Amino acid sequence: MSDLLPFNSSMICGLFTPLPPEQATDDTPGFWVVLQGSSLLLLAGPQQSDLPEGALPAVVIPQNEPLRIGLWKGKPLRVVRIAPDVNLPEEYEALPFQGPDTRLDNALATIAGRASQILHWERRSRFCSHCGSGLTRIKASWGKHCPSCGDDHFPHIHPCIIVLVRRGTELLLIRNAAWNPGRFSLVAGFLDFGESLEECVQREVREEAGIEVANIRYVGSQCWPFPSQQMIGFLADYAGGEVKPDGVEVVEADWFGADALPALPGSKRSISRWIMDAYGTNITAAHSVIKP
Repeated sequence: MSDLLPFNSSMICGLFTPLPPEQATDDTPGFWVVLQGSSLLLLAGPQQSDLPEGALPAVVIPQNEPLRIGLWKGKPLRVVRIAPDVNLPEEYEALPFQGPDTRLDNALATIAGRASQILHWERRSRFCSHCGSGLTRIKASWGKHCPSCGDDHFPHIHPCIIVLVRRGTELLLIRNAAWNPGRFSLVAGFLDFGESLEECVQREVREEAGIEVANIRYVGSQCWPFPSQQMIGFLADYAGGEVKPDGVEVVEADWFGADALPALPGSKRSISRWIMDAYGTNITAAHSVIKP
């Protein structure tokens, strides 16, 4: 089930209670999400199973005022970001929550991703995009209000489709120009003006691989907080045309047998890898997906 993918709220159900920032008590001790780049600060060794609690070490100098984002195990959870070059005390280590390194527990990766997405929004919502004035927080909300022009602003979450296209037992995979040789993944792209999600699937496959698809069906979705996407996953069937990459964004595109796939996406936490694992090597499963 895609709702159990990392970075979706169900991964931290029972651990985390989201709250608007003003609902947490200022002086109540609690837990910390300390972000260093795309890594999460934890106690080193066997104690790394939970977030730091209580006072932060003096050498950890936050780049932002501590921001309360909810409750972790019933206690206030605050998030700060520290500089990449901060030398951590011996008892702490920073583990990546993005990329192929999966030493970090999925629940901790999920809360780190959520905190990172919130801080991204906070950085991008200091000023009104309409008139340039400073924004104030809307009570009991992550939204912001402009006292000058009256505009309201809410967190920007960008919808993206990602699709596994099949032709019999063959699967369409593409290599983005920015990826290393040998690395392939699924066709993906941002929703455009006036499009349904299915129309976005058709356009992205046509643009990136030069072919047409049909029988498009939804399989799942994932919050992808890098920095603020919502990935909406589909399966589709080949409907015509010859594979031809656009040569700009996509430099390679080809059909691969389900039993002879290239290197799959490195992050096992991504919906791309989940779709490949769930449907890419199991054509029967791909046929049995129920249309919404």
